[in-house]
Amino acid sequence: MMQRIEDYALIGDCETAALVGRNGSIDWLCWPAFDSDACFAAILGTHRNGRWLIAPSEDVTATSRRYLGNTLILETRFETRSGTVALIDFMPPRGKASDIVRLVRGVSGTVKMRMELVIRFGFGVDIPWVRRINHSLLAICGQDMTVLRTPVETRGEDLTTVSDFEVRAGEVIPFVLTYGPSHLDPPGPIDPGVALQETENFWQDWCRRYTRDGDYHDLIMRSLITLKALTFAPTGGIVAAPTTSLPEKLGGSRNWDYRFCWLRDATFTLLALMNSGYTEEASAWHNWLLRAAAGSPSNMQIMYGIWGQRRLLEWEAAWLAGYEGAQPVRVGNAAHAQLQLDVYGELIDAFHQSRMARLKLDEESWALECSVLNHLAEVWDRPDHGIWERRGQPRHYVFSKVMTWVAFDRGIKSAETFGFKAPLLHWRTLREAIHCDVCNNGFDAEENAFVESYGSKLLDASVLLLPAVGFLPASDPRICGTIAAVETCLMRDGFVLRHDPRELPAGQALEGAFLACSLWLADAYVLSGNLDKAQELFDRVVGVANDVGLLAEEYDSVARRQTGNFPQALTHIALINTAHNLSAARQRSEKPAMQRSK
Repeated sequence: MMQRIEDYALIGDCETAALVGRNGSIDWLCWPAFDSDACFAAILGTHRNGRWLIAPSEDVTATSRRYLGNTLILETRFETRSGTVALIDFMPPRGKASDIVRLVRGVSGTVKMRMELVIRFGFGVDIPWVRRINHSLLAICGQDMTVLRTPVETRGEDLTTVSDFEVRAGEVIPFVLTYGPSHLDPPGPIDPGVALQETENFWQDWCRRYTRDGDYHDLIMRSLITLKALTFAPTGGIVAAPTTSLPEKLGGSRNWDYRFCWLRDATFTLLALMNSGYTEEASAWHNWLLRAAAGSPSNMQIMYGIWGQRRLLEWEAAWLAGYEGAQPVRVGNAAHAQLQLDVYGELIDAFHQSRMARLKLDEESWALECSVLNHLAEVWDRPDHGIWERRGQPRHYVFSKVMTWVAFDRGIKSAETFGFKAPLLHWRTLREAIHCDVCNNGFDAEENAFVESYGSKLLDASVLLLPAVGFLPASDPRICGTIAAVETCLMRDGFVLRHDPRELPAGQALEGAFLACSLWLADAYVLSGNLDKAQELFDRVVGVANDVGLLAEEYDSVARRQTGNFPQALTHIALINTAHNLSAARQRSEKPAMQRSK
């Protein structure tokens, strides 16, 4: 049976990641990097599209799982009538090659086990040539090669490598699958026990760098580990999610590839890392931003590949049935070519926050920012596609305009604070003009709220960020009215929708509630001084995390299921930032962590 999205857990080596189901099956893995073709794609089709199952072959009476402390080492326990077995899954920090290690550890009794390995390169369609070499099983297809090493006997059945074996209490049976380019010699073996210890040390050492005391430690730590796992270590880029085409609406067509790096997430990511003490990762993310955005500002994109690639051409894998039939399955993302004005504000804000946090910036950073702002001065009043990447006609989206204000506001503040040369009079004039334009055209008096776009009566959850970015204080009557309108029109079962349901035809099902937007409302409550409502909403979002603390993009409160790509960086970033904001407000600090405008 198909696993629910929340039935998966994440393992990774900071260059790629795999999803492990509660049933012991790895159903998603792109090798050797996040944006590579998948070799396990069962989550978007069937087991014939690639998976790696290790589980009892007898009836399972109970299953439980956990991460081993503050690590990305997953332990799944299967209880049967004849005994209990623990399956330990992890990917060691990347060495010369990328490995998945699976240790089958007998806990009690004797349990009969089954291993099934179905490798299908090319997103679940390309069948490799398999042969044995020196007690190893080699699978090659085109540029890709994997090597399976295990002491148990394996055999081929119906284009599947299988093994039936038993594990007794105290025994540990290892399986190691290693990736390498097919034109090179097979990668060498690793010691599974040593790899386990090194992986544990890596994550524990990294987690010790967390510098904050106070509330929500475990929640923040799990989200930080998830962000680290979604970081492409060679460049510092952070992918939005390790998956593609997990549907925003079950059975629907809004299925997108999120294995790329969004500028939209830039400032939120930096705040989450810097406020947690991870300045090294924040610097790496900042430097990735600088490289990706380098060049003509007119060519700046909303997203880039993990290496900074710009062409993310979108196509459909028609041979995959889609998660629970949700089609199409998309690879690449056509939204990379859209104009989204908000990214300019997010970029300049990220640089400003980096300076304020005393991160060491490249000497060319200010020159790039000036170039960006000079370009933005010419285009800020154009319609665009907005933060949610609408694929229809461009509009004058309120949040996009607000973020152009943020761009000039942060440029002015950086110049004033650090003594940079800048056309301050021109920038101040533009800042004021944009502010007036948004207030005059983006606020609807009848709705008593900032709306999605100029001339619209519909709401949009992104306007919840206006007080957080400093556009207006939370005490402003227009912000209070906007929060009240969001509560009335965008909330369903206690969660926040990102789009106004009034725009849908009668009878059309809603997509899931957007979890980051729900946390943005909690942040707005914090800034408004309503900590009880903020805490209630924060707890509600945390309450829909799965058993190992992971969250997808959205939550379907009717089906009570997570939806969208998983795990979602923006959701975990928002969770970290809201937790910090709540903790700071409870401690009556000078200002919440999210107040970035001062």
